[in-house]
Amino acid sequence: MEIDIVKVTAEDKMAVKDTVTDEVFLTVHLNDRVLLTLSCTPENEKELCAGFLFSSGLIHTVDDIERIFIDKKNMAAHVSLKDTAVNPDILFDRIYTSGCGKGVLFHNVLDLAHQKVVTSPKRVQSAAITSLMKSFEHKSIGFKSTGGVHSAALSEGNTVILFSEDIGRHNALDKVIGAALYQNISMEESIVLISGRISSEIMYKIQKMGSPMIVSRSAPTSMAVELAKKMHVTLVGFVRGKRMNVYAATERVV
Repeated sequence: MEIDIVKVTAEDKMAVKDTVTDEVFLTVHLNDRVLLTLSCTPENEKELCAGFLFSSGLIHTVDDIERIFIDKKNMAAHVSLKDTAVNPDILFDRIYTSGCGKGVLFHNVLDLAHQKVVTSPKRVQSAAITSLMKSFEHKSIGFKSTGGVHSAALSEGNTVILFSEDIGRHNALDKVIGAALYQNISMEESIVLISGRISSEIMYKIQKMGSPMIVSRSAPTSMAVELAKKMHVTLVGFVRGKRMNVYAATERVV
């Protein structure tokens, strides 16, 4: 969205146009019950819903979804699952995320107690990671124009095959997850690229995806590193220029 602002510099003050990121509240209804309201960028809402349901453990494949209808006028998503008995209030604990907008994840208690160990033999050259991050950042058109969005992507190791942006890190990743589900792209053989901080709730999404590697130009938290080690997920942070830090499962970076 383009708006009028006053730009102030050391030498001058002037009226100019500026571009800001669109933000909306999307209320998600699950089987005719309000599940939650997401603060998000108004695009790829269907993928966002599918990715959220998957990474939160409420579905396993898109075949579990009967229908997703996006009501753009009222900014509501109406989701029908084939299993009408799914009740997150009873079956799942809520974990409030550290991201913006009071995000919430749903996780089966057993998922938290027994992290899935990733056994993928995937190996990636450090030079390929550097190249991927450059391609990833080049695709971040929304960030370049507004500075107000996060990005997430999937790669098979050489190119960026899925890419999405949103005001929230979690939303951007969920949109990519949803796109992978609908396009039948294997997440278990894909590298995850993300623009922001890698925290524990991001790692819980990686657990659901089964991806062997997550890469960011930013930092991880201590719990994210601990979870990456337990799940044997290669966690790469501070990818800037030809430098990077590998925090867990270091043998996959060669």
